[in-house]
Amino acid sequence: MGVPAAAMEPSVLGQSGPGSLAPWCSVSSGPSRYVLGMQDLFQGYSKTLEFLAHSAKVHSVAWSCNRRRLASGSFDNTVSVFVLEKDWMVKENNYQGHGDSVDQLCWHPSNPDLFVTASGDKTIRIWDVRTTKCIATVNTKGENINICWSPDGQTIAVGNKDDVVTFIEAKTHRSKAEEQFKFEVNEISWNNDNMFFLTNGNGCINIFSYSELKPVQSINAHPCNCICINADALVSLWDVDELVCVWCFSRLDWPVRMLSFKDHFIGIAEVETGDKLWEVQCESLTFTVAWHPKRPLLAFACDDIDGKYDSSQEAGTVKLFGLPNDS
Repeated sequence: MGVPAAAMEPSVLGQSGPGSLAPWCSVSSGPSRYVLGMQDLFQGYSKTLEFLAHSAKVHSVAWSCNRRRLASGSFDNTVSVFVLEKDWMVKENNYQGHGDSVDQLCWHPSNPDLFVTASGDKTIRIWDVRTTKCIATVNTKGENINICWSPDGQTIAVGNKDDVVTFIEAKTHRSKAEEQFKFEVNEISWNNDNMFFLTNGNGCINIFSYSELKPVQSINAHPCNCICINADALVSLWDVDELVCVWCFSRLDWPVRMLSFKDHFIGIAEVETGDKLWEVQCESLTFTVAWHPKRPLLAFACDDIDGKYDSSQEAGTVKLFGLPNDS
């Protein structure tokens, strides 16, 4: 059984959002067997547990490629790593060394022991869970806000607040290229065909060849700032082969961030039709989410309630949804 994608439920099933190029938005004859099966699954697996990870707000969560570990980065300058044991998570270690908040992290695409962090202290750090130590620190020119690893594991890209993206050789830890963009860069990623994607402040997705960084295509995805997926309270689903929008999910009151949601719930929908599968209620705004690579388990973290720091409410906790109700 495939893992459903984290996307918002549409306001009207079968209806595209503004500007969508969806070519097959016909009215469905009813929920598919998959949708009914997932809805039935979540009836018995809708429990959410909280795990204390940090002393301040969590910025980022990510699963390792072997599906065993979950890492979280925080405003408290540290990273926590949990080990998934059936229907429970055990905190394995806390990693310290950054001098500012850990804004984003990601795991090596094929080595489950390595992860990399981006921080506002103008460094990135590579960590090894076997030694529980930082194995490399790379100085950068600005305060880093996003990071990703190339699919072959050879290159790390890091973006900073000044819209500079630096490409670092993973083995030598040396910068091999740097690109200053003339627009706001909000999120960066590679696809498996070694194309480099970024979202910008004009609501566009820019696609470049790598490593030449020659523009391949610019997609006008949204009417305003594209933070990760968007900032217009819409989630657009794109076919990466055809580069066309095949679906648009709406019905949000607040902008979307990191495939997470500024309403007080997370909506889970079937990708091809937008059919609602489940709704995860949250007491505050969701800041980051990550699906487990194999199981229908969703890790997420919430903002401080009402935007105010309160260690007794939400701050520093990682949540895991999809656990059996009788656990």
